[in-house]
Amino acid sequence: MSFSQALDVAVGLMFVYYLLGSIISLITQLINETFETRGKALEQYLLRLVGDKKLGDLVSLPQIQALRPIRYKNMLSVFSSATEPKKLEKIPVATLVDSFFDIAGLTANKEMELLQLAELIDKLPDSEGKQAFIDWINQGVTNIADLRSRATTYFNGILEQAAATFRARARSFVIILSIFVTLLFGTDTIQLAQTLWSSAELRAVAAAQAQAIVQKEGARADMSNIIDELGKYSIKLGWWQTQQFPEQGAPASDWIWFVVLKVVGLSITAMAVSQGSSFWYDLLKKLTSPAISSSTSKSGDGWSSSSSSASG
Repeated sequence: MSFSQALDVAVGLMFVYYLLGSIISLITQLINETFETRGKALEQYLLRLVGDKKLGDLVSLPQIQALRPIRYKNMLSVFSSATEPKKLEKIPVATLVDSFFDIAGLTANKEMELLQLAELIDKLPDSEGKQAFIDWINQGVTNIADLRSRATTYFNGILEQAAATFRARARSFVIILSIFVTLLFGTDTIQLAQTLWSSAELRAVAAAQAQAIVQKEGARADMSNIIDELGKYSIKLGWWQTQQFPEQGAPASDWIWFVVLKVVGLSITAMAVSQGSSFWYDLLKKLTSPAISSSTSKSGDGWSSSSSSASG
């Protein structure tokens, strides 16, 4: 077994994973922005902090309104350039602390009597944030500066939980979408590896395209041209290009083996693609950079021209 041949097969597989991962990343980004999933996750935790009745007061504060992202109103707005503020997605912890103190009436006071402080906190609607302040006051923390310090630590943890919730939900969606895209395209890792192993020409094309992706920093690469180029060499990205089924009348063991390999191949693809396009881009960059550096040192700018001719 040739090491260089095995490396080329690995690069070819990673390149396909990168392509499918890029498709999933685009779909995920579109869905997250359309349905404001990050903003909804943050809103869920803000609701825990201030309660339902005060949430509107919190998000309507000028310092909070200024943090709302501006995006297209809807998918068709790309043609009219119509934009609008969307749900809040990120808040610096210092801004959140200041905002909470504003709606609680604590901002203008540096020193307060215990009863006065307790009355202000008691006016807040029931929430986890209110309960935290009550606990601190019961523990003897009545200095505003001390309360602000504790609130900063507490709110920072809440914001981290909100971010972790969004990431967990996004990760689950990516895994589901990876399975769906893999089944849609029928991309079987085992079959694809066999094809790459047996075709030196296809390995060369896949390697050249992978280097092109790295040179163009991934996102700037022309995906349509790359996919078209691979299609010329019959890279198996779809069910319509699947290997032939066992012949009619073949023993049951042949069919069982075919199904097992197909399920394993598709499962490997789904798991690999779910790692994300950036993961495979980084690996491709590590594997192809030595080749780029070596070629560049030998021929200066000559690598770029030879690569272009190979991939064109």
